[in-house]
Amino acid sequence: MMRNPIRLYMSMSLDGYIAGPDDRPGQELGRDGGRLFNWLDDRESDGPNGQVYREALATGAVISGRRTFELAGRWQGDHHDGVPIFVLTHHVDVGDVPPGHAQFVTDVEDCARQARAAAGDLPVMVHGAGAAQALLRAGQIDEMEIHLVQVLLGDGRRLFDHLGGDHIELDLVRRLEGRDVTHLRYRVRHSNQEAT
Repeated sequence: MMRNPIRLYMSMSLDGYIAGPDDRPGQELGRDGGRLFNWLDDRESDGPNGQVYREALATGAVISGRRTFELAGRWQGDHHDGVPIFVLTHHVDVGDVPPGHAQFVTDVEDCARQARAAAGDLPVMVHGAGAAQALLRAGQIDEMEIHLVQVLLGDGRRLFDHLGGDHIELDLVRRLEGRDVTHLRYRVRHSNQEAT
């Protein structure tokens, strides 16, 4: 029986970028990075884009990288529905207490364990390239929901830049065609699993 999955949700250009160049406060998605999120205009629809959006908001906990957390204004302590937010970070400054339902965690496996426990039977949502890469390297991501947008950004922040030398096998388990995006769900094949 599969444990509740830790699932990366990420909009990405065909050339692998999740934000345009120069992502920073005030320009959180980088130059022209907002193009990757046009599909969210359909988030209230009954079509595939609405379905995927509702699934993302039905998660029971969030793991975020520190950079993503800060660029998002710390979500004012509530990403969605008051679910716990576990912010994976290298260090925590004394006196830096995150707002609301957020907490800092410095160990990748401990972060995954806490998020799974907090989510109950629901999936855990992952945000941010740094967190995704750390969790993948630690074998803690079970699924990836990539919102593939038919654009070549040409520059910016890549999703899979720092995974190390080992390759990671994936199984495509779902493909949904939405307006302006293809939603691809992959199951990460861990070393003890066969292809499906």
